[in-house]
Amino acid sequence: MIISLDIGGSAIKLGIARSQTDIVPMGRRPTPKDDFAAFAETIRSFIAETGETPSRLAFSIAGVVDPDTQRLTCANIPCIHNRSLASDLEAELGFPVLIANDADCFTIAEAELGAGRGHRIVFGAILGTGVGGGLVSDGRLVNASGGFAGEWGHGPILACEAGNPPVKIPALPCGCGQKGCVDTVGGARGLERLHKTLHDLDFPSEQIIAQWQRGEEKATSTLDVYTDLVASPLALTVNITGATIVPVGGGLSNVGPLLGELDKAVRGRTLRRFDRPLVVRSECRLEPGLIGAALLGLKAEAT
Repeated sequence: MIISLDIGGSAIKLGIARSQTDIVPMGRRPTPKDDFAAFAETIRSFIAETGETPSRLAFSIAGVVDPDTQRLTCANIPCIHNRSLASDLEAELGFPVLIANDADCFTIAEAELGAGRGHRIVFGAILGTGVGGGLVSDGRLVNASGGFAGEWGHGPILACEAGNPPVKIPALPCGCGQKGCVDTVGGARGLERLHKTLHDLDFPSEQIIAQWQRGEEKATSTLDVYTDLVASPLALTVNITGATIVPVGGGLSNVGPLLGELDKAVRGRTLRRFDRPLVVRSECRLEPGLIGAALLGLKAEAT
């Protein structure tokens, strides 16, 4: 039996997995952000409530692990940031621990149980608060030990002009320390930032999208620029990885017309031509982090 945990900035979610087809969510607790002892105790009490002894703990976390030092980068939970988290939790809790990036967990869930079934190479894209991604090849995560592969949201690659007619796009600063990353415009906060940059209007992403769907001029302009900016790096990612399906998760994936426009734009820019949808809504809508972490834990137990 594997216990999988999805660690977010506001909540820790727990699930029990006995097989690929038997993964059950078990509830959530608030995340202690600033006290590692409280963080470990929350997990310990969670495990105790199951009344069972797991063979392994598998964590989905919004962060990356340095392959050389094993230290975690997780800015939104200070008490685990810059720790060798796997070894620290193993010492505290007494179980083998597997740490995985949340976008990687999303992607393995989609590859095994979601929209990526039947595809050798699956690129999972997150368009949520920010932009993330993961890459699965032949059922295995690429660069599973760190969580870096698939992070198409970062790197100074954004076009300096976009839209029809083209408008100038400044190289906006990114939280990763670089400028001009897809993350600066691609997620919900990025869409809001882009609308502010183009029209000097502070609107939430939901309002911008609603106005776009009503055909309002400024929102339509913003979404035209957004699609142009995001489609090119995503098409390049497909070219580089050879992915034949791109399941999309995160809040913006719920906007069907936006995903349709993005799919059309991406397919028009890839070297291989697809006569079917390529960029699609994810299918694992219920706790993909828990599902992906559980799948990775079960694979680790089987090897």
